[in-house]
Amino acid sequence: MWRNTRQGWGLVSITFHWVSAVTIIGLFILGWWMTGLGYFDPWYNRAPWWHRSFGMLLLFVTLLRVLWRLFQPTPVAQGSRIERLAAHIGHITLYVLLLTVMISGYLISTARGRGISVFNWLEVPALVSHLPNQASIAGEIHWYSALALMLLAAGHALAALKHHFFDRHDTFIRMLNPARTRRH
Repeated sequence: MWRNTRQGWGLVSITFHWVSAVTIIGLFILGWWMTGLGYFDPWYNRAPWWHRSFGMLLLFVTLLRVLWRLFQPTPVAQGSRIERLAAHIGHITLYVLLLTVMISGYLISTARGRGISVFNWLEVPALVSHLPNQASIAGEIHWYSALALMLLAAGHALAALKHHFFDRHDTFIRMLNPARTRRH
């Protein structure tokens, strides 16, 4: 039940998926909100600290998720050939955008050579810093890739609902509960 099968996702993959989804949405909302904070706002320094801390945890979870995915079977995709291809390309693009958002966020935060404190538990060192316009360029990449990630994630969710309600596939159910997966 905790591992993937050719019929459905295991509990580990399902947990990675939903924890990532909630965290990504939360980080996007927090990031958007904090761009409007004034210098004297009490959250001016606190909100970015939370954003960076959760972002680094999400990076660690994403790296674990990718490793897990490499060593687990993938459930058989449903739908027409073009839908399966679109889903495959969409999933790869989601991962690429997610990694782009997190790496660019890291580059923004480490541009001055300081590491990133993760909830004061550990510090992620600044491996790349002091590049010309590092924070500005990484900031642009961070914003636009985050926006693209949210739009693609919305499309991903709509496709899952389409498969569930219109096509009557168990695609959506497979990502909710491994025990409810049915063979097709």
